[in-house]
Amino acid sequence: MMPSVGWSAFRRAYQDGRLSQYLLVIACLAGVVGLFAARALVSLSPVAGVVAALLNPDLRRQIPRWLRNGAAIRLALLYALLLLSGLYTSAWDVWRHELFRQLPLLGVPLAFALAVPLSRQQRYAVGCFFTVGVALIGAFTLGKYLLNPAQANLLINQGQNIPSVTRIFHIHFSIMLVLAVYFGFLLQREASAPAALRWLLRLSVLLCVVVLHVLAYRTGLLALYATLLADVVLTVVLNRRFVVGLGLLACLVVVPLAAYWSLPSMQRRVGGSVYDVEQFANGHDINNSSLSQRLAAWQTAQRLAGRNPWLGVGPADTYDAMMREYEWHDYGLRPENRAMIHNQYLHYLVASGLVGLFLWLLVLLTPLLQPALRQNPYVVHFLVIMAVAMLVDSLLEVQIGFNLFVFLYGFLVVSTERQVQMAQQNPA
Repeated sequence: MMPSVGWSAFRRAYQDGRLSQYLLVIACLAGVVGLFAARALVSLSPVAGVVAALLNPDLRRQIPRWLRNGAAIRLALLYALLLLSGLYTSAWDVWRHELFRQLPLLGVPLAFALAVPLSRQQRYAVGCFFTVGVALIGAFTLGKYLLNPAQANLLINQGQNIPSVTRIFHIHFSIMLVLAVYFGFLLQREASAPAALRWLLRLSVLLCVVVLHVLAYRTGLLALYATLLADVVLTVVLNRRFVVGLGLLACLVVVPLAAYWSLPSMQRRVGGSVYDVEQFANGHDINNSSLSQRLAAWQTAQRLAGRNPWLGVGPADTYDAMMREYEWHDYGLRPENRAMIHNQYLHYLVASGLVGLFLWLLVLLTPLLQPALRQNPYVVHFLVIMAVAMLVDSLLEVQIGFNLFVFLYGFLVVSTERQVQMAQQNPA
């Protein structure tokens, strides 16, 4: 009797879509936990998402929508370009590894386009989980800094920083902090949320802002203030809300200045960055200057891209090609200090040429050309933050950065395009 009852319950859950939907929720939460600490879950969560898609009882009707989902198609084109590079790559082992590593470009959009969609409450819960989780990690990381600020400031002098307490590299963690700032601000505006949760989100936003400034995360601060500048432009130019725009502009000026004058870590970061640029400009030793090494990498990448303009050198061959280029002009760098490109746009230009850069810009910019997505503040802020951060780092070339982008692109952009499709087909 018991197996029969269990099978009957399972069947009902499958038929009414709860099984697919709950499994997608689990996949999202597992993905967030994986980004925070458990790296194995990052790999398993897309698998769970694909299973959730296959368990959709309405799967046959959803497949045509998936094939018409622009966001899913754009990510698939990036993967197709990687497949195409197999025709001219010389690094077969790396190419095969990249084919496996970048499978989420197909699997994550498939999950969000085919599985039973998350409810509004479920999406809100995932957003709160991400925001509060980042804030908690930030709080403990700040405590780690305060226990030994001298050691942390020494790292800052060298253009580095302490990782999070869960060992997230500081560049990726800083981007998570910025995402949490803007997501938290938007989530706390939800009037139907309990008052206690809204205050927790506000506290999380404040805490993330403090951590970004005290730990002087350079990439995060650039993304934070560039996005705030974009908000000023959108508020004043498009929405004609001049008073709000003036308040945002005041924050854009006052907050960084106050942070600089009150925080030794910020002073060291700014001073170190200026020193790095001067070292590079004057042709001095840059072996201990991280920003100077990036400038050298950008120049090296530009020369390499200029000789391979259309399809690039191949994604799998990019590292070897960069190292060979350094042999012609090494900027006085020892081999261990010859940095990779640290700019996602340049990276696509070198790896896949103008074709790859064009496809990448389609991924980033096309959603902003669609009215329904352009009016979604979560989508807009996510894309602006990532677009700015990728000016100074090749986020997709490191697994945590790749998974962060692909998961949020699926969760926000693919899902929103799907909602628009469903609304157009079922106006009532």
